[in-house]
Amino acid sequence: MTALRQTVLVLGVTSSGLIAGLFCAFAYAVMPGLHRTDARTLVSAMQKINLAIVNPVFLLLFFGGLVVTASATWVCRHDAIAPWAIAAAVLYLLGLIVTVAGNIPLNDRLAIATDPDTARTAFETAWVRWNLVRAILHTAAFTALAAGLVVSSNA
Repeated sequence: MTALRQTVLVLGVTSSGLIAGLFCAFAYAVMPGLHRTDARTLVSAMQKINLAIVNPVFLLLFFGGLVVTASATWVCRHDAIAPWAIAAAVLYLLGLIVTVAGNIPLNDRLAIATDPDTARTAFETAWVRWNLVRAILHTAAFTALAAGLVVSSNA
């Protein structure tokens, strides 16, 4: 395997794993913890998190992860990992679509909310559901690339 293929695959596995881990952490720790708080605390915390997360590191990992995962489908198109890389890229893209179509609009509505109780009701259940979907998709993308590495190392 060439250095380019190795680099793209390592970057793909790393970025997809980090994004999957972030969304999973929200699913099993952050949101359950915030669920145990009052509406004002949940809304305020999520507003602050939503502002803080839009930063160069997150954006590079989130969008860069798709770029390197999709690039892996091209540079590895003749390798045993090709079907795994394609699956990972599709799953990653679906996770990105869920974020853009599901979570971000909810975040945007939460950003301008004035009544915490109403905001929580409109936000929490739907956001948790969409986050779980994207966590599963990104975890599956990470798993596909990792499994592909194992399969291709035995080929």
